[in-house]
Amino acid sequence: MILKIINSILILGAVFMGLKQGYAMFSGKTEMMEMFGKWGLTKTGLAINGLITMLAALLILFPKTFMWGNFLMAAGILLIICFHLLDKNLKGVGIEIPFLLLNLLIIYLQHPLKQIS
Repeated sequence: MILKIINSILILGAVFMGLKQGYAMFSGKTEMMEMFGKWGLTKTGLAINGLITMLAALLILFPKTFMWGNFLMAAGILLIICFHLLDKNLKGVGIEIPFLLLNLLIIYLQHPLKQIS
């Protein structure tokens, strides 16, 4: 029971961060435009990436789409990690790794409302 509560808190944290970062990308915040602009993403590309990130965050909430949401979120994080590696920016990679590990931990613990069969 304690594990389900901890996992629920982790899921809510991941969803909050996904929605926050996704909205920042979608609305074209200056910091996001600068970071993704150096990798060649236009405002439209950034908006699409933001929409996918917000969709992934919402999909994590539901047991039937839980894996898809985590997969999309992890793929987005891996994309950013790869961009940082292209720039040889290990600090940026280090910042993204905990978020990737959070998604992997959430997958391992599974959705707290999933019916055990």
